[in-house]
Amino acid sequence: MSAYLFVVPPLTGHINPAVGVAARLAAHGNRVAWACADAALVRRLAGADAEVFACAGPVPGAEGAVRPPELRGAEALKFLWEWYLLPLADAMAPGVRTAVTEFRPDVVIADQQAFAGALVAERLGIPWATSATTSAEFTGAYDGLPKVADWLRLRLAELRARVGDPSGSADPRFSPHLLLVFSTPELIGPLAPLAPHIHYVGPSVAGRPPATGFPWAWLDHGRAKVLVTLGTANTDTGGRFLAACAAALRDRADRVQTVFADPGGALPATAGDKDVLVLPSVPQLPLLARMDAVVCHAGHNTVCEALWHGVPLVVAPIRDDQPVVAGQVVDSGAGVRVRFGRVTADRLGEAVDTVLHDPAHRSAAARVRTAFRAAGGAPAAAAHLERLAAETR
Repeated sequence: MSAYLFVVPPLTGHINPAVGVAARLAAHGNRVAWACADAALVRRLAGADAEVFACAGPVPGAEGAVRPPELRGAEALKFLWEWYLLPLADAMAPGVRTAVTEFRPDVVIADQQAFAGALVAERLGIPWATSATTSAEFTGAYDGLPKVADWLRLRLAELRARVGDPSGSADPRFSPHLLLVFSTPELIGPLAPLAPHIHYVGPSVAGRPPATGFPWAWLDHGRAKVLVTLGTANTDTGGRFLAACAAALRDRADRVQTVFADPGGALPATAGDKDVLVLPSVPQLPLLARMDAVVCHAGHNTVCEALWHGVPLVVAPIRDDQPVVAGQVVDSGAGVRVRFGRVTADRLGEAVDTVLHDPAHRSAAARVRTAFRAAGGAPAAAAHLERLAAETR
């Protein structure tokens, strides 16, 4: 039996992939714990009995961590690092040190954006693995932004001096021991790096709490079904886009039924509506099994979970890694891209029609689905972690 500590940011899309891996490790008799700045969120996603070491840290929506919705491109990326990711690492570091000291893990699994996990593990001599919950940084995301790349390297060096081993050299985003990527080269493309310690395990879709409260009987088996979602971190930017989607899809109500995930309440309520269902949250994984298309922001989790089910996509990236992931979708043939800030209802409708009726997109989505399922998901990731623990023990 070994002990594993998952260090994650307080972000649903970064915790969910680790949940299935942690459940698999626990099922094998291993001890599992978490370190996070939002213990309640971890327990909601991983189960009420999850052992969580609380850490300080900014959480999305807190003062200072709110990003102006108009920021895009390099400025949005710099804001994310300067006002969220780096302060999060500094704030989490003491709690992660406490968790390592008290829990005594054999392996630390650090999310790619929870730098404190990697740096504290390195400083204390604990082997650590990277949980790569987005694949954007494996495809030269900063190749066209050399000044941003240099700025990031300098900030990470300063962070290492504060909370890590000053003599260390590993990039805290990429473990030299084990790097688990929750995707596959069939989606990432030819730039996906290959090395003995890099393992492409595909989406981790196990271990989630059972879905409750969704009105499954509402779904009409006689019409195509479309899910529209912008994830949980874009409620401040999505009003215009969701309204355009609603207009486009209502025009197709004779043949399309639409579910909107709308946590920010941008759309009017739809009580009694047989064509459009608006909910603050949806059980995304089981719902995707019944969808024919997805319209989304190209968030890595949403894209990979849709393609796990072979569902083609319309992607409208907003910022951060989303343009890179959207490019992966288009290059793989599994969907089409529209412009988030400027798309019209007519263009959205055309894009939805394309992915619903062009067999090439569905065939490409099925190709990625086959690769994802062959990669092994949570069981494969857990096996790699158990092997690392055995080798280092």
